[in-house]
Amino acid sequence: MNGPELSVCLCAHSATGVPNTHGRMSGRRVGFWFSDKKRRRMNLDAFVQFCIDLTQPLGPQGPFDIIIHKLSDVIVEAEHNSQSQQLLDNFQSYVSAHPDTILLDPLPAMTQLLDRFASCQKMSQLNSSLRDWHICTPPYLEVHSGSELAIKIQMLTHKHILFFSPQVCKTRVAHGSYSHEMCLLFSAASLADIHPPCVLQSFVNHGAVLYKVYVVGDKHCCVERPSIKNFPSGPCDRKTIFFNSHQVSKPESNSDLTSLDEQMVALPPPSSDAVAALVKELRAQLGLALFGVDVIVNISTHTLTVIDINIFPGYEGMPQFFSSLLSHIQSVLDQHASAGSS
Repeated sequence: MNGPELSVCLCAHSATGVPNTHGRMSGRRVGFWFSDKKRRRMNLDAFVQFCIDLTQPLGPQGPFDIIIHKLSDVIVEAEHNSQSQQLLDNFQSYVSAHPDTILLDPLPAMTQLLDRFASCQKMSQLNSSLRDWHICTPPYLEVHSGSELAIKIQMLTHKHILFFSPQVCKTRVAHGSYSHEMCLLFSAASLADIHPPCVLQSFVNHGAVLYKVYVVGDKHCCVERPSIKNFPSGPCDRKTIFFNSHQVSKPESNSDLTSLDEQMVALPPPSSDAVAALVKELRAQLGLALFGVDVIVNISTHTLTVIDINIFPGYEGMPQFFSSLLSHIQSVLDQHASAGSS
């Protein structure tokens, strides 16, 4: 529990005392690694007594059969914080010395989603792989620098491609509190308000309703949340709207940005079969077991549209999250044991 900017812990316990395991995880050691903020949000304070100081060698504190973590906090901080880099190095050293320890989720799979450029590329693959399910992602533009943006806009204009629909501007870094700071652009003049590197994603009218799909292994659920209201398509002289996506999509959110015309007809929720197909495809693509997907329903086409993927989300509103997590941990450990014996 050290560090002024980032405090992380590895909470360890034997699965012997965990309820509903029917003895199948007896004697196996499970570790949890989260930031203090994440631990409190997910109500994991019961494990605080087991927290291990990562500034100390992990070897004597193990061994661990499996570690469930959200190391993305440390990875992002490590780029500009030497203490976080040391924590990351300590963890990677332990994992390298204990190759039989299972990670949920693997670091390479997790790291790919910390960059929205890579994340958008992954999502764009769904346009072809899930076309039969009428699942797609909005067009997007990677912006590495201001000068590059000017060149790209000029190219699109030359090709007579309508660029503004409007556009949602998102930071390139897809993790941390700053990553929730976004803005809605309505004209080419609004481009002066963005700060590259960033992603411009075409805004899709969706009736101010967002669906958060939470995934835990082979289980998932779909939770409805408020979202941004509809706007006319095409460029206009409206000023840029700055917003925090986390605040907008809170269950209790109530603002002008999420208020709809009362005459708006409610859209049907996403098809359960389509959501299942999406989850199956993303699990295969990403190599992740613990993640979330933000989806919306296009008010014009009723197409299920994927707008974001999140590493180990808060699972707020998912019924029986902990039992689903324990079930998945048990399944992974059983498969690992079976593979080792064979």
